[in-house]
Amino acid sequence: MSEGRVLVVDDEADVRRSVRLILTKAGYDVDEAEDPEAGIALVKSQNSPRALTAVITDLNMPKINEIIVIPYFRSQLPSVPVIVLSGSKMMERSARLFKHAGVEFLTKPIDQARLLDAVKKAVRS
Repeated sequence: MSEGRVLVVDDEADVRRSVRLILTKAGYDVDEAEDPEAGIALVKSQNSPRALTAVITDLNMPKINEIIVIPYFRSQLPSVPVIVLSGSKMMERSARLFKHAGVEFLTKPIDQARLLDAVKKAVRS
């Protein structure tokens, strides 16, 4: 039985693959996309019986930047928790901007325990 369905959005394939492996081993179903628009299109195109339970996203990607990525996901998936996993230098500023929205911020490189804790917390909320 699945723990939930998570969308992983990052322009780096190695990061997406690493997050997928961590989450899959922990029992989650994982969808991957290289940018937010592709991720939203993927989620909306699937007739999955499992609702999306969390989004894990980078902040700074070629098609969308750290200032608009979180509002973009909030506008498209308002009830889905967002977890930021980024190495962006703008992360501290973004964390302050979106703290009130309950967005969890994690830094790269990936800390497996912190990632799993953040996803579990997001799924419970």
